[in-house]
Amino acid sequence: MHKKKITRNAAGAGSIRQRPDGKWEGRYTAGMNPGTGRQVQKSIYGVTQREVVNKLTAIKAGINAGTFIEPSKLTVSAWLDIWTSEYLGGVKARTVENYKCVCKNHLKPNIGAVKLSELSPHMIQTMMNRLQKEYIYKDKNGKEKIKKGLSAKTIKNTHGVLHATLQQAVINEYIQKNPADSGKKGKVKLPHIEQKEMQVLDEDAITAFLDAVHGHEWENLFTVTLFTGARQAEILGLTWGRIDFERGTILIDRQLERGKRDSIGLETPKNDKSRRITPAPFVMATLKAQRRQQLEWRLLAGPAWVKSDYVFTNELGQTLVHGTVSKGFKRIITKTGFPETRFHDLRHSYATAALSSGDDVKTVQENLGHHDPGFTLRQYGHVTEKMKKESAARMERFIESVKRTS
Repeated sequence: MHKKKITRNAAGAGSIRQRPDGKWEGRYTAGMNPGTGRQVQKSIYGVTQREVVNKLTAIKAGINAGTFIEPSKLTVSAWLDIWTSEYLGGVKARTVENYKCVCKNHLKPNIGAVKLSELSPHMIQTMMNRLQKEYIYKDKNGKEKIKKGLSAKTIKNTHGVLHATLQQAVINEYIQKNPADSGKKGKVKLPHIEQKEMQVLDEDAITAFLDAVHGHEWENLFTVTLFTGARQAEILGLTWGRIDFERGTILIDRQLERGKRDSIGLETPKNDKSRRITPAPFVMATLKAQRRQQLEWRLLAGPAWVKSDYVFTNELGQTLVHGTVSKGFKRIITKTGFPETRFHDLRHSYATAALSSGDDVKTVQENLGHHDPGFTLRQYGHVTEKMKKESAARMERFIESVKRTS
């Protein structure tokens, strides 16, 4: 019969014993039960006696210092479920949906079974390294296929979701510190994100694009986007009530979001930053043309017309779909000889044109809805460098005009 070894007050931190299965168990007092007034006894385990002694010593030091947090029995998977259901109040529905997808597709399959209290930076690093690698798998027919690894940007976004949920666990005192910390204060290393080169339309390309969309059912949509720099979700969510033709302004305070089962809803713009812009008179004239076009469609559709306040709809008044608009744009832009240009590059083209035309960075920043002008400067540094050279040339001409002739 296995003889049980018991050591009282090992290292001055509770007691330990060797269990029949050979493992060592340490017992310590975690506090008092407020209902019964009795001590609450807890256990920790280890492979060796020394391991348990070290753990008990650390626990006692934490209790004395008031920093000890009882190891949580929650798994990462269970905590992710709690976090997504209880701690995302006020977060946009689309964002919540994206967070849940990250948890389901990337976090749970890799670290979901790990106890929250046992999750380490090394486990997280291993998971992120694995997600970046491509691998071979067999489909339902047994055919081998290659699954590409996630991009550096997707890895960073996945890490961001994990870090946020673990930070809440720290706040709740389930864990002492965030094992997903990166940068100078953490151990997790994130992949470097290669900045995707902008495909900006220059003057000739803009002329070619405007010729290509002439007469297209979405001509006005593409034109307004190009000359306002609005994001796709913002332009699709624009309503007539936000357009002031008398003052020549457009209020951008909503964007169209598509959720589950193609449900549609209006939410605040990116960064929750609304803005009122004063576009060129040509843009306001284009919007008036869109209103006339929409009235014609409404008369032709009759009872089939779907009543709404959206500026850009199809011929039945229905809201336009993000993907459909992007594909339509891609077909047009490819024909003009710029196949790499995305719908979002219309926004970059506007910013470049505005800066090149002499608009100051602060005005462009506000029109784009960027959080601060510093971001705008970094994003369009190539344009501002050109502006600096032109400024220097203007100053040189001024100096020559005022300089005394010897």
